[in-house]
Amino acid sequence: MKTIELAGRRYAFHDVGSGTPLLLFHGFPFSSESFWPQLETPPKGFRLIVPDHRGFGASALAEGPSTMETMAADGLALLDSLGLPSAVVGGVSMGGYAALALARLDPGRVRGLLLIDTQAGADDEAGKARREAVALDVIQNGVAGLVSTMLPKLLAPETAVDIRDRVERLMLGQTPAAVAAASRGMASRLDARDVLARFANPTLVVVGELDVITPVEKAKTMADLVAGSALVIVPKAGHLPNLE
Repeated sequence: MKTIELAGRRYAFHDVGSGTPLLLFHGFPFSSESFWPQLETPPKGFRLIVPDHRGFGASALAEGPSTMETMAADGLALLDSLGLPSAVVGGVSMGGYAALALARLDPGRVRGLLLIDTQAGADDEAGKARREAVALDVIQNGVAGLVSTMLPKLLAPETAVDIRDRVERLMLGQTPAAVAAASRGMASRLDARDVLARFANPTLVVVGELDVITPVEKAKTMADLVAGSALVIVPKAGHLPNLE
């Protein structure tokens, strides 16, 4: 794993494979290690650049909420540090929110979008309240309660036990402060349907057939907004089809 310094804090990332750069953002509450199959065997023709968001994995936490805009800005700074003028940008779940935020901040640097089990809409007031409740709970009680609640929703029932166990360990390994900051950051995210409606580059939307967090209907809504996009529904997969 490599690191750079951003505003005095450590920002860690993987950089594997060769070819078209693909900046790939991980979901909540994970780290870049949640792409372990892709990192171990990079897709042919792609250079995977996979960072840890602020406070997750080996990256240092910054003050305040970890908004999707700050995650996107970190990704742009990483591309700058690597001398890359543009990349395909993608992410899973929260990582998809960050990818859409990057496309809003600097669309000229986005060769294409890869949106995996995510959505374009913003949280309603009830959703924002739930995210604040998560933040308060993990700060007071640690992440174990969140993990026990989320894990059954993340993976399809037939997911192999070894994958389920590794996902659980990844979640339990994240710090309460990072999890709370990201939960609050997701609550403040902007609706990104306008970003997709004016995006003209190749777009691939992927969703697990059995995803109960961001179901197939949400994926279809995103794909419908981008002319010429492709939608792939992964059979028997839940919210983490890159693992399942």
